[in-house]
Amino acid sequence: MSLPTTTDATACCVPPITSSLTAEDTERIARVFKALGEPTRVKLLSLIAAGTDGEACICDLTEPVGLSQGTVSHHMKLLTDAGLVSREQRGKWAYFALNDGALDAAADALRSV
Repeated sequence: MSLPTTTDATACCVPPITSSLTAEDTERIARVFKALGEPTRVKLLSLIAAGTDGEACICDLTEPVGLSQGTVSHHMKLLTDAGLVSREQRGKWAYFALNDGALDAAADALRSV
């Protein structure tokens, strides 16, 4: 016994696949998730969120992650470039704060995919 076949495209129950994201949106979202794809950067975000007033000095981030200031600065640049944190220079030290809504926007991006 064989199953009936159909060549009528309208008989298919799957809607056509389209993307609601622009190429620019996909690049931005990928940059965010690439930044979040490294455990050290996730830890740094957690430390900043737990800091006084939701911010932290680079000088306070090196010891908890066990990395040099240069390496932490590299990670922080990637988080800044991804739009997850903002950076403010105060004298010789850089202070970082979570950008309002950045993590919510990342979660929303997943929901819209």
